[in-house]
Amino acid sequence: MVRADELTDDGHKPRLRLMTVHAHPDDESSKGAATLAKYSAEGHEVMVVTCTGGEAGSILNPAMDRPEVLANMADIRRDEMARAAKILGVSHRWLGFIDSGLPEGDPLPPVPEGSFAVVPLEESTKALVEVVREFRPHVVVTYDENGGYPHPDHIRTHEVSMAAFDAAGDAERFPDAGEPWQPLKLYYVHGFSRARMLAFHSALEEAGLESPYTEWLKSWDPDKADVMERVTTRVECADYFEQRDEALKAHATQIDPTSRWFAVPLELQREIWPTEEYELVKSLVDSTLPEDDLFAGVTE
Repeated sequence: MVRADELTDDGHKPRLRLMTVHAHPDDESSKGAATLAKYSAEGHEVMVVTCTGGEAGSILNPAMDRPEVLANMADIRRDEMARAAKILGVSHRWLGFIDSGLPEGDPLPPVPEGSFAVVPLEESTKALVEVVREFRPHVVVTYDENGGYPHPDHIRTHEVSMAAFDAAGDAERFPDAGEPWQPLKLYYVHGFSRARMLAFHSALEEAGLESPYTEWLKSWDPDKADVMERVTTRVECADYFEQRDEALKAHATQIDPTSRWFAVPLELQREIWPTEEYELVKSLVDSTLPEDDLFAGVTE
């Protein structure tokens, strides 16, 4: 038995398994993608699970806003996801549910019948448990209770991930879904924080560059807590920021390469904020906080 931060007898790190669970294709590339590329490059097994096909997504890149793209959105988003997974060096699994879309209006309309957000939790939990028991991850990463942002599919992804983490190791739950397997750690991935935006904003202004965060910071609710207050784990992954960006650009229907996603030069990002952030929520192993490794405390 060796710990994830130690070496085996042949001088290599043990091969561990990481699963990250997302709502739509492109979420894996905008939330913790450099971490995935890092662990994959280090020889670990990394799987992205996408709960829906992203069928209800809008075209957010003007260059892709064409009738033939909109007419084939589901197939195109599958192809985009395959390219992103290849860039990151990860395996990928579709969970098979239908994108619920983002309800708009006042009052908000209900999400479509049969879509992911309203499929019975037991059904979607079983689907994820099957994948967990097959892949046998040591670590699972998902969204917080707010879904990262309040999209119904993101909130449902949180609920399904939490339920599957507990059920996967229980032989009495879903006995026909494979041999029980208990993951050891569960994290929430945290994206943009005010602290991160402010750090980039200040660095850009000091360098005489235009900041895309000026209005965003002005409108930030001062009473809103920063997610950095919840972060327990910061993974240094600056060497993989370029891979992250290329994976994000692979989702061409969703990502405009001229958008503020790419406004901060990579060298500045590496210098100012070289990490991606996580919150350890459940752990069956001992690990001292704060951490710098999602596998901290995990044994092979």
